[in-house]
Amino acid sequence: MQPRVLNAGNAGPFTLDGTRTFLVGSRDVAVIDPGPEVETHLRALLVALEDAERVSVLVTHWHADHAGMATRLGRELGGLAVLGPGGEGPASLVEGTAITTDHGPLLAVSTPGHAREHVVFHWPRGDAVFAGDLILGSGDTTWVGEYPGCVADYLESLDRLGELEPGVIYPAHGPPVMAVQPTLDRYRAHRMSRIAQVREVLDRSPAAGIDDLVGEIYGQVPPDLAGAARRSMEVVVYHLDRGEAP
Repeated sequence: MQPRVLNAGNAGPFTLDGTRTFLVGSRDVAVIDPGPEVETHLRALLVALEDAERVSVLVTHWHADHAGMATRLGRELGGLAVLGPGGEGPASLVEGTAITTDHGPLLAVSTPGHAREHVVFHWPRGDAVFAGDLILGSGDTTWVGEYPGCVADYLESLDRLGELEPGVIYPAHGPPVMAVQPTLDRYRAHRMSRIAQVREVLDRSPAAGIDDLVGEIYGQVPPDLAGAARRSMEVVVYHLDRGEAP
């Protein structure tokens, strides 16, 4: 059993080939990560949902490339609430929340790190997890730099995903991941290597600042990625200062 998938076409350095919106179910349908404000993507989703009798609009987290279209899609479908992590009330997804579909339930699992409020959706009947941005469909890293403490959270969330033992991971960017545990190991190894690199620079040059770390570790960074690079260094330094690194 596989989900339907529509790509929003918003390719970029952080989104790879674009945001993938997943549809689970045929009559009772869950829409996972409706994507950015792209008119053609909205129209494609509405066509794909024409035969649905009930729809749940879900987001793994609130970044615009995942949730930018969510409220409008809910409105187009008759005023549906968007279900996502964080906040309070019936629209908030907390650990263990079950969303029904006619292809089996989706279970929300809290996985902060990429974002402070982030969930993945475990689909037991499909032997799958919809991972949002916890991992991507290619490479060995996703962006981790949004808030202090995100590095420790991210590493714990990788472990949580592994504990679910899915047969396949569906990331929101890039193709499905079939080699689940080797991929999770690779993502963990990359993060630990980055921590070790920062520790090595600081051991050698205790007065090194964030810009020094960026230059030492990333080299020349394109202007549009400089802010993300700085924030990724800041959270690793926080991680080390807090004694969270093994």
